[in-house]
Amino acid sequence: MTELSKPQPKAGTRLRALLPDLAPWRASADFRRLWVAGLITNFGSFLTFVALPVQMKELTGSAVAVGAIGAVELVPLIVFGLYGGALADALDKRKLIMWTEAGQGVLSAVLLVNALLPEPLVWPLYVVAALSSALVAVQRPALDALTPRIVRHEHLPAAAALNSLRWTVGGVAGPAVAGLVVAYAGLGWAYAADLGTFAVSLFLAVGLAASPAAHEAAKPSLRSIAEGARYAWSRKELLGTYAIDLAAMFFAFPLAVLPFLADELDAEWSLGLMYAALPAGSLLVSLTSGWTSRIHRHGRTVVLAAAGWGLAMVAAGSVREVWLVLLFLTLAGCFDMVSGIFRAAMWNQTIPDELRGRLAGIELLSYSAGPQLGQVRAGGMAAVFSVRASVWAGGAMCVAAVGVLAVCLPKLMSYDVRTNEHAVRMKSVRGVGG
Repeated sequence: MTELSKPQPKAGTRLRALLPDLAPWRASADFRRLWVAGLITNFGSFLTFVALPVQMKELTGSAVAVGAIGAVELVPLIVFGLYGGALADALDKRKLIMWTEAGQGVLSAVLLVNALLPEPLVWPLYVVAALSSALVAVQRPALDALTPRIVRHEHLPAAAALNSLRWTVGGVAGPAVAGLVVAYAGLGWAYAADLGTFAVSLFLAVGLAASPAAHEAAKPSLRSIAEGARYAWSRKELLGTYAIDLAAMFFAFPLAVLPFLADELDAEWSLGLMYAALPAGSLLVSLTSGWTSRIHRHGRTVVLAAAGWGLAMVAAGSVREVWLVLLFLTLAGCFDMVSGIFRAAMWNQTIPDELRGRLAGIELLSYSAGPQLGQVRAGGMAAVFSVRASVWAGGAMCVAAVGVLAVCLPKLMSYDVRTNEHAVRMKSVRGVGG
């Protein structure tokens, strides 16, 4: 039979192969609840994400005061991210998610009450920002550790893609909706809507099945946190995913200089599009993520995607046409999402249940601290050299760092989910349909 005479896949079949794999959604009611709750909470959180700095600006008129919000959020994120991972291993994950969600709702109520005062106070904004960061740091490891329990082993890559889709939808649409609410309805309505989203997501979380600690789980302590760190160090392929993401974000995360880049290109109108380009690229990959379930060499894909992110930043900093800048920023967002999907798949398919929370805490630090430090790097290089040099040189350093890490961590490059001893063991423990 010649190639031309062989049956060719229909266009509809090819399209379905690109669409997100909905197997986790169909197979797990708890995954559906968690996914919808996360989508609702994400939109509400963007309301406060936009409203809080706007209110701080109105009350103080100080850019330093607005920037200090990020500073007060960083330390709780680091401290409670590690401890939150230990809590996720030692406690019922469902209860931990519910209590932290309720706590976030209380903080939204505090912001609402403060906004309704005749003369709103400044200090509650900082206190709420710090406490909210702590609650996010405690909750996120529990959410990450719960996913492998409620999703079948072979569906975990698809679940990672669907969770990424949830976040990117919020990243693209959330700020736009939040901006309209703050501008036309006011800060009070923004905080009230955020409070409402936490109430809905808490209601959905109540329906989750209990998820108690594994019998082998250690009690939360510095020793248990250290145990998780030692395990991460012993797994060079996991260590590689953390290092690759840190390098990519530290060397090539340009958000801090985008307002100056827009000015330099004489296109101030494009700033909003620049901010939206990265999540738009991520959304594009999420919407066409069906192919990810057929990839088995996850480590190599993570490395190639991180290198692609760096190359896209080299291009974005080198061109002078604003539409090309937007194109390359969107392409960078695509590569970032590919990397994120396969990092999550490696974590979920290989980490033992009794260590999953602590490793999720380390993951939280790796993908939260990198962008924060990257903004400092980008701003510093822009001040010393130029804005465009900060972008393209950062991208070049990212590619170089990724190349060095790929050479130094051969286990990351050779990782194959079909043969990796940890992936095979976890598949055996959980069962194909587990």
